[in-house]
Amino acid sequence: MRAAVLHEIGQDKLEVLDDVEAVGFGPGKVKLRIRATGLCHSDVSAMNGVLPQPAPFIPGHEGAGEVLDVGDGVTGLSEGDRVLVCWLPACGACPSCKRGQTQLCLAGFMNAGTPNFKRPGGDVFGFAGTGTFTEEVVVGAGCAVPIPDDVPFEIAALIGCGVTTGLGAAINTAQVEAGSSVAVIGCGGVGISTIQGARVQGAAQIVAVDPVASRREAALRFGATEAVSPDELAEAKQRITAGEGFDYVFEVVGRSATARTAYENTRRGGTLCVVGAGAMDDNFQVNMFELFFDEKRILPSMYGGGDVLRSYERAIALWRAGRIDLESMITHRVRLDGINDALDQMRTGESLRTCIEL
Repeated sequence: MRAAVLHEIGQDKLEVLDDVEAVGFGPGKVKLRIRATGLCHSDVSAMNGVLPQPAPFIPGHEGAGEVLDVGDGVTGLSEGDRVLVCWLPACGACPSCKRGQTQLCLAGFMNAGTPNFKRPGGDVFGFAGTGTFTEEVVVGAGCAVPIPDDVPFEIAALIGCGVTTGLGAAINTAQVEAGSSVAVIGCGGVGISTIQGARVQGAAQIVAVDPVASRREAALRFGATEAVSPDELAEAKQRITAGEGFDYVFEVVGRSATARTAYENTRRGGTLCVVGAGAMDDNFQVNMFELFFDEKRILPSMYGGGDVLRSYERAIALWRAGRIDLESMITHRVRLDGINDALDQMRTGESLRTCIEL
């Protein structure tokens, strides 16, 4: 079968090969035929080593498709079912799951160390234990979440990561209050979803911050009340909040420098929500006096900060009701052979989300 493979960490191009085989099928597993997958910035972060991932590997974790086969002991799934890929399934038994913090379950991460593909030259890993830049993949049954018939594969794929992450940051983690002021730093797919989440929550002002003009323009279409470049943020803060700072600031880039900017633009007693996934050696610093004196809440948000199955259902309900726009988030569509063009479009900021159709 065909798949896009990164041979070594640090390479910036994927090679589309036709000699890849999905392996590992057995009890508790399902084999999926991927129909659509989104290109998420986390895929690029794994390719360049910001996020740890063994290589060679197949990127992609934001996917949807059909069940081809079901292993022994799997219940609730049948051949032909339409599903989205959950890259962080909950085991239901660990301390995090028992506390109701299923987004912190580590069972899914353990899968990342087991190859689920092979080539004539050896084993190949799937990113985050999945790997959706491929025609077929074998995953644990918990990674395959049934979707209603009226949800297109490309919409389901987005809900599988970026939409759930951004919406959840605003709704679950920060719990944005109606009438509040919000700034979102970084307006790719996850940032746009965060803006939509803040709008759903009833924020009065939503300022989108991004260096790319096309992304600023897009943010306005998705609910931002205004959009500024990073060097215009200080003026917006002064004008909108009289210099006090925003009630909520979301960092959706994954860098300490932008997290520090977000902190400085959060009002005293306000909330900084860190959504971007960054590197282990990139340290965010605050001094002990400001930490105490400003009483700003610093809230990381992992995969939307809530139960992902409930978050999927909520996203579908909001989409059906016309409260969020997911179709327009897909700015580019490519076949698997166009994956490197899609990567370039993401790196330059030209795309919000690219859908790879398989």
